[in-house]
Order: sequence, then C-alpha cells, then structure tokens
Amino acid sequence: MSDVTLPSPAPTKPTLRFMLSHPAHFISLGFGSGLAPFAPGTFGTLLGWFAAQWLQPLLGDETFFIGLAFALGIGIWAAGVTGRALGESDHGSIVWDEVIAMALITALLPGAFWKQAVAFLLFRLLDIRKPGPIGWVDRNVKGAFGVMLDDLIAAAITLFIVALWIRLL
Repeated sequence: MSDVTLPSPAPTKPTLRFMLSHPAHFISLGFGSGLAPFAPGTFGTLLGWFAAQWLQPLLGDETFFIGLAFALGIGIWAAGVTGRALGESDHGSIVWDEVIAMALITALLPGAFWKQAVAFLLFRLLDIRKPGPIGWVDRNVKGAFGVMLDDLIAAAITLFIVALWIRLL
C-alpha cells in the first residue's frame, strides 16, 4: 500500500468553496454568478451588463476597453484552469465569457435602456441556440480560447443585428 493521497474528484456543480480555492475559479465563475442554481449564463450576462454600466463611465472609454481586453486575456487563462479542474472545458458554470461579451455589447450600445435590453435578450438567444458561425466555433475550437470566442462572435452578431434594427427604424 502507498501513502500517496489521490486528489478528490472535482465537483460536478462547483461550490462556493471550489470558487474560492483558486483565483482562476473566482474569475471564470463570474465572481459567483456562475454558481446560480439555474441559468448561470444569464446571471453572468447580467453581471457583464451592470459592470459595464458602472465601469465605463467611471473609467472612460479608452481605459474601459483596455481593461476589457485585459479581462479577456485573463479570462482565457482562468477558463482554462477552471475547465481542467472541472473536467469540462466549457462547463456551464464558467460564465466569464458571457460577462466579457455583454460588457462589450453594453459599452458599444450606450444610451437607451431598451437597446441594451433587446441586445441582452438577443445575445442570450444566440449564445444558447448557437446558430451558424457561433455553433461552428463551439464545436470546432476547443479549450478556453474556444469558450471565449463563441461568445465574442455572438456579441458581434448581436451588435450587427441591433445596429441594423436601429438603422431601419
């Protein structure tokens, strides 16, 4: 017999203890929004929306977008660490991709609440259904980069559709 202790298996559903056990988990689980008992992606999206509402005016556009790019890079690292720990690269509790995507959408759609609310609903629909290029990336680009990329593509499509809708009205 050996004195080697095997690590305990990763939780299927992350807990508060798991989230606080590593900075990457804290980030990738959206500061706790990924622990929501239902629809964690929606809670992460809400976090991104409210964070951008608060941070962009506080920091100004240039600093906000630089910070968002930095948060994207940190998010790729964090999602990778957490995905490995959970045994699933795109675990439903990893919501940093939704946080970043919605923060970007919100920052690029300043002003009217209704525009952002429509964008929120459209982004969630695209993120859940994964049509066209979003689904292709989700199926073919693996790892943490893929986790982030499919949501950025959903954000770009959301912005395009909302811009077209605003233009046609």
